[in-house]
Amino acid sequence: MEQNQLDRETFSCSICLDLLKDPVTIPCGHSYCMKCIKNFWDEEDQKGIHSCPQCRKTFLPRPELSKNTMLAALVEQLKKTGLQAAPADLCYAGPEDVACDFCSGRKRRAIKSCLVCLASCCEKHLQPHYDVAPLKKHKLVEPSKNLQENICSRHDEAMKMFCRTDQRCICIICLMDEHKGHDTVTAAAERTERQRELEVRRENIQQRIQDREKDVKLLQQELEAIKHSADKTVEDSEKIFTQLIRLIQKRSSDVKQQIRSQQETEGSRVKELQEKLEQEITELKRKDAELKQLSDTEDHSQFLLNYPSLSALSESTSSSIKIRPLSCLEDVTAAVSELRDQLQDILRDAWTNISLRLTEVDVSLSEPEPESRAGFLRYSCEITLDPNTANTKLFLSEGNRKVTVMHQPQSDSSHPDRFTGWFQVLSRESLTGRCYWEVERRGRVDVAVAYKDISRGGRGKECGFGYNDKSWALHCHQNGYNFGHNNIWTSISGPGSSRVGVYLDHRAGILSFYSVSETVTLLHRVQTTFTQPLHAGLLVGDSAEFCKAKKTEST
Repeated sequence: MEQNQLDRETFSCSICLDLLKDPVTIPCGHSYCMKCIKNFWDEEDQKGIHSCPQCRKTFLPRPELSKNTMLAALVEQLKKTGLQAAPADLCYAGPEDVACDFCSGRKRRAIKSCLVCLASCCEKHLQPHYDVAPLKKHKLVEPSKNLQENICSRHDEAMKMFCRTDQRCICIICLMDEHKGHDTVTAAAERTERQRELEVRRENIQQRIQDREKDVKLLQQELEAIKHSADKTVEDSEKIFTQLIRLIQKRSSDVKQQIRSQQETEGSRVKELQEKLEQEITELKRKDAELKQLSDTEDHSQFLLNYPSLSALSESTSSSIKIRPLSCLEDVTAAVSELRDQLQDILRDAWTNISLRLTEVDVSLSEPEPESRAGFLRYSCEITLDPNTANTKLFLSEGNRKVTVMHQPQSDSSHPDRFTGWFQVLSRESLTGRCYWEVERRGRVDVAVAYKDISRGGRGKECGFGYNDKSWALHCHQNGYNFGHNNIWTSISGPGSSRVGVYLDHRAGILSFYSVSETVTLLHRVQTTFTQPLHAGLLVGDSAEFCKAKKTEST
């Protein structure tokens, strides 16, 4: 092995560290590959002086290079015997390698480190550990740059002991000195115990890895099942909506056809009467001309003779003509408008039901509640108020986002959804999933959520936000806050603010109210189970407005 290593060094180029190719010998006696030394000297041409890469002897002028035929023949012979130069990274230590502590000059790469000698050895200097009996007992490990960390900085001794009291490695002198009386064991013994703990931890980690891999597979199957179900649902939904659209188009065509048919029938009747009238007008004009001619006759006898036959008139048809207003067609328009409103209500309720069904899809990993206002704004939703639910003394403005109390009733219309006793109003939108909104208030305001089937008529507790099991309300007043549900009210302390934020995670059953200023401060959180979609609600003493949604990018 040592002879082979000598051969590698002797017949290797110190520039490329490989076996010599087209070897040349320069005046100082060192040999290189012809290509390597030419490239090296080409880079030195600009300096005007050329040197040997090994001994740094300089030559002027640049020496002529001739192939060393004897050396070339010897290298070829070595190649035929199977000897190859070892790659540089197997012979000499690079910047990232552990160098042999025993090599002088250019250090070879260490292949083992000895924990007893606290030294690293190359292949050559490691051989005694295989040949010398005492050295065979030494502990050899993979090359390590941290061997010096095993030496006590105070006593320059190997740290072969472990102090459990101070949880650190120590040397034998430390054991007799500052660690005297401490709970100490050999490093090997401590390692054995820690190794057992490590194996237990590894088993736990490996078990968790297996469990997580199973979970990943289950989630992948769930993804595929969700995609398959979603694709089929989209396909089926498109078919159903296409049928609905065709049905509506068919009804639209039928209404149009009936209107045109009625138009034709009524038009024919009117034309028939118009023709009769025109005939009567023609007859009357002819009769009038005859009477005029008779009136102009100067012969009295002739006048009296013809008068009886001209004085009689046929019966007029005008008395049978009745002009009817076209309210019948306007009634059709009203009926179609009513149908549209009914369909909108049906579609809105159906959409609420569809949205609720969609949120019931099981998700294994739930997202935590946001911790910053920017996090909440990711779930911002646009809230508008439903005029049909507003008490008659509430005035809606700003695109039905703002509500103000007025002294005079704003609407005389009755509607089954209207709050008649409480100054309350609900949102158009039904809320499911995760959503967040903010209310800017003035004066006393209750910020609430409620089920759609909350009672509306009168001043009973079954109608007021927070006084029944169908609503949850944060009562905001000058001196603080109160929270109410099912007529149980709790006093809440928190920073006063004109803006209140509401976060809802319908599926998780979380409802949180926040005071919003520069930051968001939690006022109250509810953890429950919501059985229906919710609607945002306001009970107003002065005015309140739902702020425009400002969603932020997901991070």
